[in-house]
Amino acid sequence: MTGGIGFAYLVTAVGFILALKGLSSPRTARQGNLIGAAGMALAFGYTLAVKGASHAILLVVALAIGVALGVPAARKVKMTAMPQMVALFNGVGGGAAALVALDDFSISAHSHLGSLWAVLFDVVIGAVSFSGSAIAFAKLQELMPGRPITYPAQQPVNAAIAAVIVVSAVATFFGGGALTLAIATLGSLVLGVAFVLPIGGADAPVVISLLNSFTGLAVAASGFVLSNTVLIVGGTLVGASGTILTRMMSQAMGRSLPNILFSAFGSASTTAAGKAGGEDRPVRTGSPEDIATMLSYAEQVMIVPGYGLAVAQAQHTIRELANALAQRGVRVIFAIHPVAGRMPGHMNVLLAEADVPYEQLKEMDEANSTMSLTDVALVVGANDVVNPAARDAKGSPIYGMPIISVDQAKAVVFLKRSMRPGFAGIDNELLYNPKTTLLFGDAKESLSKLVAAVKNT
Repeated sequence: MTGGIGFAYLVTAVGFILALKGLSSPRTARQGNLIGAAGMALAFGYTLAVKGASHAILLVVALAIGVALGVPAARKVKMTAMPQMVALFNGVGGGAAALVALDDFSISAHSHLGSLWAVLFDVVIGAVSFSGSAIAFAKLQELMPGRPITYPAQQPVNAAIAAVIVVSAVATFFGGGALTLAIATLGSLVLGVAFVLPIGGADAPVVISLLNSFTGLAVAASGFVLSNTVLIVGGTLVGASGTILTRMMSQAMGRSLPNILFSAFGSASTTAAGKAGGEDRPVRTGSPEDIATMLSYAEQVMIVPGYGLAVAQAQHTIRELANALAQRGVRVIFAIHPVAGRMPGHMNVLLAEADVPYEQLKEMDEANSTMSLTDVALVVGANDVVNPAARDAKGSPIYGMPIISVDQAKAVVFLKRSMRPGFAGIDNELLYNPKTTLLFGDAKESLSKLVAAVKNT
């Protein structure tokens, strides 16, 4: 039996690794998901058959409840709500790991000091991930303000909470018992909340990625406590990949992780939209027919999608526009910024949902290399990721963030609801550039008008 379950866990671990590899590309993401799910099903089924006979009914009922809740939620969630679903699932994982550790402590871990450190680590990290993910979910779901929430002496207070957790955990290790463990657990829940409160809504995906790595580490610790290879391998993979993703997202935003976590970035707008020295600044606007003519007679059009496209659920309409232009011989490219939207790959998945050919999607560096050859750059729902201030204005909050250099195209078209700035709270000087044309309105409605105008051109 032991050899059989060991082989099953080995196959599952290989499946997890292959799944992670598949998830690294939009082309193979679906296959990667299926491989990972199959591996988990194998591990659960074999464990149930070999070790869970005495609790089979409870395990099957728990599985049925999870499937009944998870499948409809995953099928009905909108792409714009995917980050908060990830936060929710991640929080559940962290909470489950913490509960497993608490149960193991109450039964046997207190008599095995060799595994007690793993129990304590599991409880602390799992509880922080659970409560922190809950706050991130609430921010993204707009159940609470998405802006950073700060108060005086916030960092010293957080440091004090962390100190209480450490002291309680150490006391538990040296025989403090259930009371000190409870203090460490409650302190960790409070720290998770305090940790995420000062994070702005647009930075929440970075924090979710970091908390996801925390959950992975908590699951790995559970594996050590339970001597379960699958939990160790799976948790380590999640922890490592979450850490790498967090680092990549920070680099793509041109900011360090400490800056994201502790600067309360986005707490207030630094300038009033559309104002300079108290005077209105002129912008150039165009009709759908005028812009359609620009697009139709271009040789190359670069479309830059952003979160506004996702909010408007306009991915199918923008694909229709791309197809209409392609029928006129226009080369259409989609330029994808690494942090456009609310999560890495958000735009890739959104456009894949609309059956936009993967070959039309270009990452930021590749898109920038051909921007000077682009006749029209069409920006839909993006702002900060194309703001030249990130490249040119040293005093700007976003200075140093890599951007898609649409200002180097021969002409620029912005589809915007209003002149309000992006999350960084600063004006985009490109909006006032003479070669920029603005079309105001809901992205989906504006794109529909452009599609009709292109077809009639």
